[in-house]
Amino acid sequence: MLANYLIGLREGLEAALVVSILVAYLVKSDRRHLLARIWVGVAVAVGVSLAFGAALTWGPRGLTFEAQEAIGGTLSIVAVGFVTWMIFWMARAARAMGGELRGQIDRAADGARWSLVLVAVLAVGREGLETALFLWAATQAGTREAVGTATATWQPLLGAALGLATAVVLGYLIYRGAISINLSRFFAWTGGFLILVAAGVLSYGVHDLQEAAILPGLNAIAFDVSGAIDPGSWYATLLKGVFNFSPVTTVLEAVAWIAYVVPTMTLFVLGVRRRGAKASAPSKHQPQPAPATR
Repeated sequence: MLANYLIGLREGLEAALVVSILVAYLVKSDRRHLLARIWVGVAVAVGVSLAFGAALTWGPRGLTFEAQEAIGGTLSIVAVGFVTWMIFWMARAARAMGGELRGQIDRAADGARWSLVLVAVLAVGREGLETALFLWAATQAGTREAVGTATATWQPLLGAALGLATAVVLGYLIYRGAISINLSRFFAWTGGFLILVAAGVLSYGVHDLQEAAILPGLNAIAFDVSGAIDPGSWYATLLKGVFNFSPVTTVLEAVAWIAYVVPTMTLFVLGVRRRGAKASAPSKHQPQPAPATR
């Protein structure tokens, strides 16, 4: 539930920031009459994202077990690719996002009637589709292991809904100027956490493909700690829900986890440090103090 809350919060905050920038710029540039087009675009993006999530949830149910596992594993790996790109893009573009969106608004306002609608659909819809895909992939393991229980359906959705609701409130407060968030720091910390979440999704995706007999090594076990970590305990449930940790892990799952986390986390941390150093370095264009005169 914590991982789903964080996913909903991060992705929702990205979308909320986009909407707040669009709305604030139109208001400040005295183009309030165009606000309705923004809200139409947001509504379309939300509807498409919900439809996509519903298709992922109920679409594969009539297929064979092997086909379901093949689709689930493939989509999990695709979700990891999308969320990895999103993590690096937001860490790099957080500072310049406002200026880029304002340029898009100016071009759309001078263009066709539905141009602003399209800007809102693309800006918000991208976040919505990524959220739907990654939430679906991140909750498959727990849902399948808890089939028939109440927690199988409502806990992941509740966590994501709470995260999205928090993001909406934060977006509104940022728009009203009530709070200020260091976006670079926020996306850096949440990005590092989501890399670990994505590694668990990748590992479980590999397991799905092994179940579908697409990848080998289903019986080659890297480690089995089920004797030390009771799968029914609260901490095992927490590890499973947040990181998709499995007490019984195959060699290929472990290799996939390590092969993803080590280079991805290294590149991410180096990028965050490099941007932090650039931000703290004095500008070359800063006026230099005049030499002292006697």
